[in-house]
Amino acid sequence: MIWLTWRQFRAQMLVGLGALLLLAVYLVVLGGQIHDAYDDTLAHCATRDACAGPLGAFADRYSFRADLLGYLLLAVPGAIGVFWGAPLIARELEAGTHRLVWNQSVTRTRWLAAGLALVGLLSVATVGLYSLLLTWATGPVAKVLNNRFEPALFASRDIAPLGYAAFAFVLGATLGLIIRRAVPAMAATLVVFTALQIAVPALVRPHYQAPVRTSVPLTAELIGRLTKIGTYGDIGGLRVPGGPWVVETSPILDSAGKETGHAAWFQDCMDHSSLSELPTCLAKGNIHVEIAEQPAGRYWTFQYLETALFLALTALLAAIAFWRIRKHPV
Repeated sequence: MIWLTWRQFRAQMLVGLGALLLLAVYLVVLGGQIHDAYDDTLAHCATRDACAGPLGAFADRYSFRADLLGYLLLAVPGAIGVFWGAPLIARELEAGTHRLVWNQSVTRTRWLAAGLALVGLLSVATVGLYSLLLTWATGPVAKVLNNRFEPALFASRDIAPLGYAAFAFVLGATLGLIIRRAVPAMAATLVVFTALQIAVPALVRPHYQAPVRTSVPLTAELIGRLTKIGTYGDIGGLRVPGGPWVVETSPILDSAGKETGHAAWFQDCMDHSSLSELPTCLAKGNIHVEIAEQPAGRYWTFQYLETALFLALTALLAAIAFWRIRKHPV
């Protein structure tokens, strides 16, 4: 059965593995450049504190490519589910070739298990290699930016992508078994996997552990890094030193804990300060925000929890697939 599965899917597998090989070569070359540039930057600094500017320039030089490769990895599990998972069973059912296999003393469950095991393990290994190379290659950039909890960064590094790959593949195979037509199963796989990839970071991941609530003074430096300052004191893009994940941020508050958005001095800063002057003007008001954060030290706990979540969903889908093929002959 394993040899038959390989013969049936070798074209898709070889195309995917060829693309991975090219990408792996690029990541090795890029990783060498990034690590050499990082070491060279540190070698020209008298102290680590004196390196803030050069390290920032180093991160700016490579962050776009690192982000782009991370977004590409986010799409790989979905592509595996669509192009490897969904056609695995659905194409056989459409063509009727499954009957030939079953008439050769091969049971339905063995037929399904062989396909899920071979192609599933290859899917996880493919994504795992990509994640390993990407994590190594862009490691110095992530170390400088200290932003491993950023949603896209979290989902494209270390072990979490392994869970996504296993889930996406088995999702596609299960939907193919239920829908019995390859193209609709591919479309359904894409929709379901994309919806989960949006919902989990927004609705589930922030609650793996109870957030820690704290107060953060808004210095001119922090204000200058914000991506948004609303007219009435709401802000966006707050990045706290130490690399925690800020999951909730209050409007700007004064020293008494009251919102400053309608205060005369705040509006004067907003109306009469240039972009370069605004951080200093606002910081003079002794302002702060209350935040809920996931501390940086929880990163690996969250990686394990998210991987376990998707592996549990994978096991559930596999159980549904085996139940379907035993109880409802196709």
